[in-house]
Amino acid sequence: MKLAVITDSSAYLPAHLLEKDNLFVLDIPVVIEGETYLEGQNLTASEFYEKMAAAKELPKTSQPSIAELEDILTILDGKDYTHVLGLFLSSGISGFYQNIQYLKDDFSDLTIAFPDSKITSAPLGIMVESALTWAEEGRSFEEIADGVNRQIEGTGAFILVDDLNHLVKGGRLSNGAAILGNLLSIKPVLYFNDQGVIEVFEKIRTEKKAVKRMIEVVEEATAGGNYQIIVIHAHAAEKAEELRQILLDSGIAGDIPIATFGSVIGTHLGQGSVALVYIPVI
Repeated sequence: MKLAVITDSSAYLPAHLLEKDNLFVLDIPVVIEGETYLEGQNLTASEFYEKMAAAKELPKTSQPSIAELEDILTILDGKDYTHVLGLFLSSGISGFYQNIQYLKDDFSDLTIAFPDSKITSAPLGIMVESALTWAEEGRSFEEIADGVNRQIEGTGAFILVDDLNHLVKGGRLSNGAAILGNLLSIKPVLYFNDQGVIEVFEKIRTEKKAVKRMIEVVEEATAGGNYQIIVIHAHAAEKAEELRQILLDSGIAGDIPIATFGSVIGTHLGQGSVALVYIPVI
């Protein structure tokens, strides 16, 4: 078996992964005041947040290119690849997953799987890295797909945002929930539900209580299991480090890395957001 893994630029990927010949990343364009950017090419994460803060309107994102994905599959089909695993951002926040399923039947010489990750960012990056590592270890495609599906089903993400309007304007949260949060100074804890859609998990009065509740939920969910816990932030490094220290002091985990939301997810969550996520170690 020779496996290729394809993902998109919403995944948080360590630099060493990007050097692998069998990893392919589809760009997700971000448009800021009429200018199109591709993170990692003509835009850094820091530059994105600066531009978003200065812009009169929220940035706009589009889906990855189906044509680009088809081109990659055509190239792989012409080489000695036998299997392809595509891991892309949640179907709950993008229609890309539904729109590419037909491609599995268009390349008969390739065994292709496009599972719904139901997530994005750092957990998506871990799924990608796991699949590549398992392939190097000689695991079968069925074992790799099963492992990824177990990670998908065991992953959770809880989010605090500074401004719900980003999610509302991006169509990722109901307007009523945003108005309620703004009027009553509620700091809702958001989460990715079982379908990978961002919803309100609980409405909590203060940020301090919301952080405490978020930690309680993650602690309960990961008790008795082997999980990687990650803090992710949208240009809020100090807030992320404070959350990480609280987690370390609580003994919930011994290793808690910090990741950043890039332009794709940062557009919808807004600057100042922090997330606490967990994913099973398999």
